[in-house]
Amino acid sequence: MGDACFSTQLIDGDGVFNVSGLDNFMKEIKLGECGLSYAVVSIMGPQSSGKSTLLNHLFGTNFREMDAFKGRSQTTKGIWLAKAQNIEPCTLVMDLEGTDGRERGEDNTAFEKQSALFALAVSDIVLINMWCHDIGREQAANKPLLKTVFQVMMRLFSPRKTTLLFVIRDKSKTPLENLEPILREDIQKIWDAVPKPHAHKETPLSEFFNVEVVALSSYEEKEELFKEQVSHLRDRFQHSIAPGGLAGDRRGVVPASGFSFSSQQFWKVIKENKDLDLPAHKVMVATVRCEEIGNEKVASFTADEVWRQIEEAVQCDYVPGFGKKLSNLLDRCLSEYDMEAIYFDEGVRTSKRQQLESKLLQLVNPAYQLLLGHLRTRTLEAFRESFDKALTKEGFAVAARDCTEAFLEKFDKGSEDAAIQQVKWDPSKVRDKLKRDIEAHLASVRAEKLSELCGKYEAQLTKALAEPVEALLDSASEDTWPAIRKLLQRETKSAISGLESALSAFELDEATEKELLAKLEKHGRSVVESKAKEEAGRVLIRMKDRFSMLFSRDADSMPRVWTGKEDIKAITKTARSASMKLLATLAAIRLDEDGDTIENTLSLALIDTARPGTTDRSIQSFDPLASSSWEQVPEEKTLISPVQCKSLWRQFKAETEYTVTQAIAAQEANKRNNNWLPPPWAIAAMAILGFNEFMTLLKNPLYLGVIFVVFLFGKAFWVQLDMGAELQNGFLPALLSLSTKFVPTIMNILKRLADQGQRPTAPERQREMELQSTNRSSYSNVTSAGSSSVTTTENGPEYSSPVAK
Repeated sequence: MGDACFSTQLIDGDGVFNVSGLDNFMKEIKLGECGLSYAVVSIMGPQSSGKSTLLNHLFGTNFREMDAFKGRSQTTKGIWLAKAQNIEPCTLVMDLEGTDGRERGEDNTAFEKQSALFALAVSDIVLINMWCHDIGREQAANKPLLKTVFQVMMRLFSPRKTTLLFVIRDKSKTPLENLEPILREDIQKIWDAVPKPHAHKETPLSEFFNVEVVALSSYEEKEELFKEQVSHLRDRFQHSIAPGGLAGDRRGVVPASGFSFSSQQFWKVIKENKDLDLPAHKVMVATVRCEEIGNEKVASFTADEVWRQIEEAVQCDYVPGFGKKLSNLLDRCLSEYDMEAIYFDEGVRTSKRQQLESKLLQLVNPAYQLLLGHLRTRTLEAFRESFDKALTKEGFAVAARDCTEAFLEKFDKGSEDAAIQQVKWDPSKVRDKLKRDIEAHLASVRAEKLSELCGKYEAQLTKALAEPVEALLDSASEDTWPAIRKLLQRETKSAISGLESALSAFELDEATEKELLAKLEKHGRSVVESKAKEEAGRVLIRMKDRFSMLFSRDADSMPRVWTGKEDIKAITKTARSASMKLLATLAAIRLDEDGDTIENTLSLALIDTARPGTTDRSIQSFDPLASSSWEQVPEEKTLISPVQCKSLWRQFKAETEYTVTQAIAAQEANKRNNNWLPPPWAIAAMAILGFNEFMTLLKNPLYLGVIFVVFLFGKAFWVQLDMGAELQNGFLPALLSLSTKFVPTIMNILKRLADQGQRPTAPERQREMELQSTNRSSYSNVTSAGSSSVTTTENGPEYSSPVAK
């Protein structure tokens, strides 16, 4: 039984507190698990008054007892602590050093007062051991000590009711009913005589102490009766802290786990003679102990394997069930704190719990924020994929709205899954950032899709306008620009209608939609203007092509043959007028129906300069083309200025002059070739002067036969020599050419006549041979002789006269 009480010296005779001994004592008896369910009992009284003996019989402790056979001397030094046996709840028993001992002397009473004050501060029940015969005496019954302790307690302690159990030893024949009033009266007198601070002037004794009196028979003379009475008294210590129990007020009790620290602080303050306020001490003990518990829980949380796994996993990716897992860990940690700190001061316990919760949440918050970041990233990536697929099935606005709502809701569910029960962290900032990211992605895709859409319709409009506008500008008539305007209006309206229908899927605001449609309309005009500028850049080539086509080809687009009947001047004027119309058409952009006088100005300045009554040498007083701008035409719509038109016309005339000259030369050559016969007057003279010869022929028919033969021979000779072709090159060249072929031709004719006479049976064969020979001879004569050549130039066929050759 002695080993089970774990007797330990708490404070030695020199006043040194045994910290390690108390900590070991608490671990042995597992005091920290008791919470508030424990009691402290101490005993004070004169030296050698049987205090240790009483405690050993009352609580089953093993305090050292005085050996009466060795004499009366000090047995207990300092303060000893032990655990009561078979007492519920856990009861700590303190045996104090006896008072009024000769070992310390008459004047060395400081330790007595300190130990007595310590016992009153930490104990719920204080046994005051006194002899029965000391009742009624002034200096006995610990009255001086009680007076000092009462005075100090009034100054240092706030009201806390402690039970003072006066144990009257060696009770005499005087009944207890007569002894108790005397004892209570003496205690009241001591209380009344003690100087009180102002705060406790009217405080009754009952606010500080609950006074109980019990009497025991002599242990030496009536041991059995003594043990029986102690047994009855022991029963009063069972469940002493229950309501109505022997223990007094429990308001200032310190939880069992803080008993060591509290005791140390009490003794330290008492030793240093500092003011001691029990509630303030209670708060201090609660503060220190709750902080220790909190730190232990923080360390336990950080070392938890589940938390480490979650913390490591959340570094890489989203962790499903994060909130639930962390909530369980935090709840377990806080619950453990509550269990260990439940008996400490409520205000301190709550405050330290909040601090613990704050520390734990500070540990968890980075992981929570990182988790939300992963959730935002995953949601954004999933949104992009889903939105791209939705665009293939739905319109942009519908897909954007549905996907945005769906994935924001998905983020909300994910953030709810990550929410921790112990705190209401707001994920709205991360959600807002996700929303901004989604909106930025939608804006980017919208811009890209709109750009593609607008580009598509712009390309369609360009294709619909470019070639037709080029063809219309090439035709260069009075209806060219009205036709272009009509074409532009029709194609632009069609493109705008298509774009407007396509834009409805985007649900754009009215201003943006109008801006895009206006941009498309502007693009159509720019295509026409660009094509007009392009055509204006090569207007000279176009003018020459038009002049060449009209000058060198007839109404049926067949090449002209200059026979001498054509009016070259009129044809030239017509071709130049058409070229001038082309120049007038390309001189300015006329997409608006504003009238201008460009064509009239060019016609007057370039075509009608040689009016009747004027000569090339006449000098006009005013040149309408001596300007850098056209009247009624803005500068931005001008493609070719008047000065440039004049320069282009001059170059145009210079480059087409050769074609006209060639035509005139070809016409004169043709006329000369067609006049190889004598003039009519010569033929008439020959007929008159040859009348006699004609009559001679009529009178002698033989002459007619000779003439007929000569005619046939001459015709054959004419055909063989191709006289017509030879004479086209001129008389002298023809004469030189014929002189070289004359004899071979006569020989050929004579040979064929001889062959014809030898083969009379085959007239048809002979005639075929004759024709083939005639053709070969004609082809040879044509290629060998100098003849009129026809060359085809870029501007059409050009004719060269023999003179030119």
